[in-house]
Amino acid sequence: MKKVLILAYDFPPYVSVGGLRPYNWYKYFNEFGVYPIVVTRQWTNEYGNELDYVAPSISDKTEIEETERGMIIRSHYQPNLSNRLLLKYGKSKYKFFRKLITAFYEFAQFVIPVGPKKELYRSANTYLKENSVDAIIATGDPFILFKYASKLSQKYTTPWIADYRDPWSQDIYGQQHFLLNRWGRIMEKRIVRKATLFTTVDNFFAYNISKLVPNLDHKIVPNGFDPEAIERVKNIEQETDVLTISFIGTLYNWHPINSFLRVFEEFVNSNPDDPIRLKFYGLGSNDMLTDLIASTYKGIEDKIVIYPRIPNPELLEAISKDNVMLLFNYYSFMGTKIFDYIGINRKILFCYSNDKEAQRIKDQYYTLEEDPLNEVQIQIALINKTNSGIIIENDTHLLFALKQLAHEFKSSGKIECNSIGVDKLSRKKQVELLAQIITGIKSKS
Repeated sequence: MKKVLILAYDFPPYVSVGGLRPYNWYKYFNEFGVYPIVVTRQWTNEYGNELDYVAPSISDKTEIEETERGMIIRSHYQPNLSNRLLLKYGKSKYKFFRKLITAFYEFAQFVIPVGPKKELYRSANTYLKENSVDAIIATGDPFILFKYASKLSQKYTTPWIADYRDPWSQDIYGQQHFLLNRWGRIMEKRIVRKATLFTTVDNFFAYNISKLVPNLDHKIVPNGFDPEAIERVKNIEQETDVLTISFIGTLYNWHPINSFLRVFEEFVNSNPDDPIRLKFYGLGSNDMLTDLIASTYKGIEDKIVIYPRIPNPELLEAISKDNVMLLFNYYSFMGTKIFDYIGINRKILFCYSNDKEAQRIKDQYYTLEEDPLNEVQIQIALINKTNSGIIIENDTHLLFALKQLAHEFKSSGKIECNSIGVDKLSRKKQVELLAQIITGIKSKS
């Protein structure tokens, strides 16, 4: 059986979409001839929001857990001064000082062994001193893990794979910070070119990454849904008293949330007898949304519910009771939530395919370069292929669709969804693909 060391910062019990990808590697690798050793950090989930990312671990010692699936090595975590100030005084105090400290670590960690994430390298290095592996995978972000994987690869003559869940220097927010972007491009080119290959979730990301490391082999390993988690919720019945439209995950600047809320408000005001509720689950930061509702949509505040982050199994159980899933356009890339939406067999409300306001904010905030050789709106293609939702063209079409959904709900007490070809989107299928890639890697001489 092949052995692979996995550097994964986000990993359960931390509530993160990014942690699901390596977690499913851990769950299923052994079924395909690969033994996983996951190196991550200790998580406490004390706050139920973004503060969990910087909260210190309870133990100051490395914890090791072995199961029939593999091994998990959890390093201790001590936040830096910036994060300690954030935890003690909140987001409103010492903003500039905290930004300076954070910026220092973002740059310095690639040059000298500083920063709270360095404990993952130390734990991995300790393991490799006594044990050999056939390959190392680092999944980013944080992309400092790529540096650690490259360093361990050279030290122990072991091939390594750079797994991109998201772009690095081409990240949408990173491109808005010139110095951070320039530094990221330099580090990305220097580090990733030493990898055996890189993996990523779709052709769009592969296109952009290959422009930086053009001679490096790559493989596409898509995201998907957890088949075991979906199996546990497949018999949960929909809400029958109130039509519920739900959104999970992060709201980005290029999401047309204002347009959606405006149409939602128009529907509520013109159809006061139709019970309807809009739910948001696990927003990374809900300040923008709560401020928008309080300032502009206070009249429908009682129709909107915002929930904190909850573990993925509990999240799937919650949204399985809802009727419709809201999905915003990611344009050239797929995102992850679409797979859970399809997996639970709830109708997707996709916004938008051709809306003027959505295009305007896309032009303003969506800075990733699109691949002219590949399909631009791949979410639409998947929804159509699986028959899993409604493609909303613009805000006028959205109002019409809400009326249709309300009529269907009033008539039958549920919203029908008849998806097809869903099994192919299981994460287990993607783990099998990655296991084949690892099996085919030749050891370094």
